Amino acid sequence: MIAPPIPGRIPHLAALTGLRGLAAWWVVFYHARLSLTDWMPEWGIAVAAKGYLAVDLFFMLSGFVMWLNYGERLRAEGAAGAPAFWWRRIARIWPLHVAVLGGMVAFALLLLVTGRDMSNYPLAELPLHVLLVQNWGLTPDLTWNHPAWSISTELGAYLLFPLAVVAVRWEAMRPVSLIAGALLAAFALHGIFVFAGAETLGDQITRLGLVRCILQFGIGMMLANLWLAWRERAGVALACTLVSVLAFATWSAGLPETLLVPIAFAALLLALALDSGPITRLLSSRPLEWLGDASYATYLVHFPLLVALKLVAVDESLKIGPAVFAAYLLSLLALSGALYRWLEKPAQKWLNARSPYDKRSAVPAE
Repeated sequence: MIAPPIPGRIPHLAALTGLRGLAAWWVVFYHARLSLTDWMPEWGIAVAAKGYLAVDLFFMLSGFVMWLNYGERLRAEGAAGAPAFWWRRIARIWPLHVAVLGGMVAFALLLLVTGRDMSNYPLAELPLHVLLVQNWGLTPDLTWNHPAWSISTELGAYLLFPLAVVAVRWEAMRPVSLIAGALLAAFALHGIFVFAGAETLGDQITRLGLVRCILQFGIGMMLANLWLAWRERAGVALACTLVSVLAFATWSAGLPETLLVPIAFAALLLALALDSGPITRLLSSRPLEWLGDASYATYLVHFPLLVALKLVAVDESLKIGPAVFAAYLLSLLALSGALYRWLEKPAQKWLNARSPYDKRSAVPAE
C-alpha cells in the first residue's frame, strides 16, 4: 500500500494514494452490485461489475511502491536485509487482517450456536487464513473474508521481492528493456489465463490469483524503475496516457481483458506518477488521499459488514434500497477511518518497534 517513502529520497506520490482509495471503493460496489439492481442504473451496475479489476491496480501499485521504498536498501543489504523487510510487511498487513478475521470467527460461532448455515466459514481452513496462505492453491473456494485472498497473494509477492531485487539489477536496465520486461510479464499472464481457460482476470481466483499477483507486482517494480528514469522528461506522461486510452479502447472493442487491462493499468499508473495535471492534482487532494490511507481497512472490512447488513437489514430478496445502502457506505467510511487510526497504525508501529531485525526506525516508510 502507498505511503510516504523514505525521507529525502523519493517524493510522496499522493495521486497514487488517491487512486488506491478510489479503487478500494470500486471493490465495495463490486461486492454490493447484485443487491442494488432495483434502483441503480444499468451503466452503474456495469461499472461496478468490473470492480474485481481493482486488485490488479493494487498489485502493480504494491510492486511500484515496494521498489521505491525498499529496492535501494535491499540492494545494499543483500539477503541480510530480507528478514527486516518481511517483518515490516507482516506488521503492515497482518494485525488488521487477523482482527477482522477474529470478528468473523465470532460471527461464525454465532451462526453455529443458532443452527444457521456456516458453510462459508469452514473451521478446518481457519489456520490457513490466520497465516495468510489461503490463496496459495491450498483451497478450492473463497471462504471467510473473501477479499483477503489478494492479501494472501501479496504476502507471496513480499516473500519473493528481496530475491527479485538481488537477482537482477533492475535500476541498471535501459527503459526499452524495462518496457520489454513489463510487456513480457503481461503476455505471460495472458498466456497462463488462456491455458487455464480463464476469460477474465477475475476467473479462477483460488487457482490463478497467486500468479496474477506476482506477475503484476513485477510489472509494478519495472514501472518504478521507468519512473526513476523518466521523471524529469517532459511529454512522457502524455505518451503513457495515450497508450492507456488505446489499450482500454481495444479491450472495450472485445479484445482479451487478460492482456489489455494489465497494459492499460501499467500505462495509467506511470502517467499519473509522471504527470502534474488536473487529474493528478484531484487524486492528490486531501480527501482522496485520506481515502487511500484508510483503503486497506475499507478493503478488509467492507465484505463482513455487507454480510452483516444483509443478515439484519435486508429482506429475503437480498435487495438493498438506496437509503440503507447510503447508511452502509457512511458506516463503512467511519469504520475504515477508525480502524486505520486506532488499530492498523498503532499495531504496525508497536510491532515495528519490537522488530528483532531492524532497529533503525519504529515506523516504516510504507
